Amino acid sequence: MAGGSLGALVNAGLEGFVRNAAAELPRGLRINVVSPGWVAETLAALGITDAVGTSAAEVARWYVGCVSGTGSGQTITG
Repeated sequence: MAGGSLGALVNAGLEGFVRNAAAELPRGLRINVVSPGWVAETLAALGITDAVGTSAAEVARWYVGCVSGTGSGQTITG
């Protein structure tokens, strides 16, 4: 996406950090990152078709899964 290089840099950095930090965390602590891309409701508010977005409800389920699950070092994208 034109103009998206800064976002790509930040996202790649977060994903790399989470992967590596997970291996270093003590006592069974966990870390994950949720990376939904565009949220459908945000696209709709901007007047853009929301067909390519992920619903806020689905993104919320991903966060709940991160908190209640057992995985660590993962990037949740769907």
